[in-house]
Amino acid sequence: MEFDPPLEPAVLLRRYKRFLADVRLADGSTTTAHCANPGSMLGVSEPGSPVLVRRARGGGKLDWSLEAIKVEGAWVGIHPVRANALVEEGLLAGKFPELYSGPDHGAIRREASPERMDNAPGARTRFDFRIDRPGRPPLWIEVKYVTLAVNGLALFPDSVSIRAARHAAELADRVDLGEEAALVFVSPRPDVSVVGPADGIDPDYGHALRDAAARGVRVLAVRARIDARGLVLADRLGVSLGPHRIEPGKTLAAL
Repeated sequence: MEFDPPLEPAVLLRRYKRFLADVRLADGSTTTAHCANPGSMLGVSEPGSPVLVRRARGGGKLDWSLEAIKVEGAWVGIHPVRANALVEEGLLAGKFPELYSGPDHGAIRREASPERMDNAPGARTRFDFRIDRPGRPPLWIEVKYVTLAVNGLALFPDSVSIRAARHAAELADRVDLGEEAALVFVSPRPDVSVVGPADGIDPDYGHALRDAAARGVRVLAVRARIDARGLVLADRLGVSLGPHRIEPGKTLAAL
């Protein structure tokens, strides 16, 4: 995924009201940028940090969007919407052969919902992807962006997420109905090797994830790398289902 034009450098002054961030641009002026990350951004929102911003193409209320922040000398992506496009690119490029091996393997649909069936679990859910494969049941894929990290371990979520726990449970429901499902974690950090649930922040999500995996949902993790020119899939990461416990507000130096 290339950024055209490339991202521009700025300095984060503060992030507030979830979707707003004040930044100082390279010319010394200050402005408010849109922050698309709805989580707490624990560990990736320190005032004074270098950031990368993107000029909006029009149609929005703000002229800039926040894309990445520098943490301990390395860029960390913080725009979760980018993950879906990145995973789609990876599927089409053969980066997830256990999920999709090309057009002959089926058609990829984005933002797809199961067909409505009375009393069927997950009937109202919209998943990030559905792959329809000849002679096989559909494969449902949900993507999660992971920005929190502790000692080389990427942790999701960074705040309580009822929606994410519901997604995990409803992916498992699709498997129970004879279909297939996968959960793909994308961590845009160079300093992690494993992804797992943040039980200390959201124990319900940790339970839902482990239950989903036990019921047959595939759990995969991949690293993304970001700079001013673009965002790319880099390599696979390990998955550790935990539990992994940290407490909000405590230091990130220890689990």
